[in-house]
Amino acid sequence: MMENIALISAAAGAIGLVIAFLLYQQVNKVKIDNETVAEITDEIQKGAMAFLFAEYRVLAVFCVAVGAVLALINDANTAIAFFAGAIASVLAGFSGMRAATSANGRTAMAAKSDGRAGALAVSYNGGAVMGLSVGGLGLLGISLVALWLDAEGGADLSAAAGFGMGASSIALFARVGGGIYTKAADVGADLVGKVEAGIP
Repeated sequence: MMENIALISAAAGAIGLVIAFLLYQQVNKVKIDNETVAEITDEIQKGAMAFLFAEYRVLAVFCVAVGAVLALINDANTAIAFFAGAIASVLAGFSGMRAATSANGRTAMAAKSDGRAGALAVSYNGGAVMGLSVGGLGLLGISLVALWLDAEGGADLSAAAGFGMGASSIALFARVGGGIYTKAADVGADLVGKVEAGIP
């Protein structure tokens, strides 16, 4: 019974990921034919991805440390599930950031050519990629962990809680770090605007 539930959940997660990929492809079909918009979009994407890489490098050290502690005080299965959850969260973050930064300039281009309806469709699809990636990777990941633990023969399924801990840990730090990065970018943009306008 549990195996069937896990398989159905894994299939649902995989379907979610396929839909997320198709939506991402749909967003990228919108061509950015304005040089300024293309340049700004590229700079935003480079900055956002550089931030993610820097943040995840630090979080990798955190994950290794926490995983080692979990292996010592609990068991190896919990630590492995923790790493699986962390990896799923990292993948969701990358896919969401990629889609969101790709959709920025394309939303502007869609607004220019197709009006509000076109802009809404592009922005909605770009945001949906993140939501579907989180749900899909979460379902697929926890289902595979449950199937693996069940196949271990008598393994404690409570070790699957490590998956949630790993995913939540990455999401927590990404949320806090992302907020700081966003605020810094916002303040920087304000300062640039004031300097260009000659406001002291």
